[in-house]
Order: sequence, then C-alpha cells, then structure tokens
Amino acid sequence: MFRYLKVHGIGLLYGVLLTGFTVYLLMDTFFISKVYRVAEETEEQNIVLENNQEETMVKTSETSYEDGEISITLTEYREEDTSIYVADIVLSSPEYLKTAFAQNSYGKNVTEKTSEISEGVNAILAINGDYYGAQEKGYVLRNGTLYRSEAEEGQEDLVIYEDGSFEIILEETITAEELLEQGAQELLSFGPALIENGTIAVTEEDEVGKAMASNPRTAIGILDDLHYVFVVSDGRTEESKGLSLLELAEFMDGLGVKTAYNLDGGGSSTMYFNDEVINTTTTNGRSIKERSVSDIVYIGY
Repeated sequence: MFRYLKVHGIGLLYGVLLTGFTVYLLMDTFFISKVYRVAEETEEQNIVLENNQEETMVKTSETSYEDGEISITLTEYREEDTSIYVADIVLSSPEYLKTAFAQNSYGKNVTEKTSEISEGVNAILAINGDYYGAQEKGYVLRNGTLYRSEAEEGQEDLVIYEDGSFEIILEETITAEELLEQGAQELLSFGPALIENGTIAVTEEDEVGKAMASNPRTAIGILDDLHYVFVVSDGRTEESKGLSLLELAEFMDGLGVKTAYNLDGGGSSTMYFNDEVINTTTTNGRSIKERSVSDIVYIGY
C-alpha cells in the first residue's frame, strides 16, 4: 500500500484537486450567491408610495385594478390547449412600469420567488423578468441604473425608454452607455423579439436554446402609448401543453401588440396580481410551485 501511494500519490492528489476544483466551479456557477450591488430605494420613491396609499381611491377585484393612475384588467384565454393570462395595462405615466431585483440586489445566483420580490416592492402586478443572474454577459440596465455593460454577440434586447416606448436592439450594434444617454430606462436581455413594428419576428423554427417547442411562456408587449400587456401561459401539464414562440407571437399579434418581447419561460413563468400568483407555475409538470428568479417586471409606485 505504501509503495502504491509512493508511486501513484501525485496522480491521486492531482485527481482529488481536479475533482474539488470542478465541484467548486459548478457550485460557483449555479449555487453560490454573490451580491455585487444593492439597489437602494430612494426617499422620494418611499414618499410617493406612502402618498398613493393614503390618498388614492382604489377599485379592485379578482380581475381588475383601478386607481386613476393605473388601470389593469386581467383576462384568461384558452388557445392551443393552453391557459393564457393577459394583463391589459393603461398607465398615466411611464414611471409606474418598473423592474426589481431579487433581495433588492444585483449579483450572481441571487434569487427569490416572483411573489416574494413583488411583495417586497408592493407590486400591484408583476411577471418574472429575464433571469439576468444566469448569464455572464448581456446588458443589465434597471430603473435607469447601468449594472452590466458587457455585450453578448447576437443578443436581442428590449429597450424601455423614459417615455415608456419600446425598441428592439442588438447589443453588438450599440453600447449600453449610448442607450442610457438616449433615455433608456430598462434593458431586458432574454428574447427573442416576438413582434417588431407590428410584424411577427419569429418563425416555427425559432426556439430558446434547446427547449421543447411547447412551454410555459412569459412576454411583455406594447399596444400604444402607455398601453401594455403582460402575458403568461401555462404549460407542461395535462391541462396546458404550453406554447411555441410562434404561437405566442401569433397570440399577441391577435391582441394588436406592436412590439412584443419574450422573457424567461418554463418553470420561471409567473404572473402575480393583487397579492396572488395567477398561473400554474411548474418546472416539470408534476410539482406545482414557483421557481426562484433573479428579477421581475412590475407595475407599481
């Protein structure tokens, strides 16, 4: 035994170190949380929230919300053997369309459930975002603050400007700093674009990575000035098979959407409205539960 260790010891030690390093890389990539920056709420935001809570007359039901500044109507559709939830949103100001990070922090593997993030920012309505934390590159611009400016080649982003308008851009054609100078307020980096300038931008061949054709989906779209839709579909269950990207685009085109963008889907797809999760959230179809994500898009003060 001693002779064996003497002859092969270096090789065994190398193997142990290599295994340990590999395990660390896997843990670092998928599990170890790293907070790079805390997104602090401003005093002005807190005052606005408190004033609205005290002074606004709110009319709300299971499928609607109205307070004079924000109007939301929730409708459930049944198409392609799938339940689809559409929140029709009309705002008096673009400032009510916002984003938020899990744990109020920009970082790596920093996650919370969509409902938990929503509760933390008093969201009236929310959907999961682009899961920026699972990517090493790609622009991250949220609520007017630039967190990551390293472009991803071929990455198609949704830009939301200060006036509430939408634009689809390719990261390699313009820098995040230039977009910020042009008035970009939010950059969502998942994709692809579903509808651009009123024209469907995907085909039946398009898919995110190697995902199945039919999946739970999350998308955001604009119909007119300060008039938006949040769309989430169920999928991977006996009740709902899910949608392909083309089916999702065709559905949103039928709603009259001018620009639509695909967000993180699958087990991440979640819609939260009036303190409840609206859709059936699942990763594998067997267990119905929320997946923790890195960020949300929401409507609120």
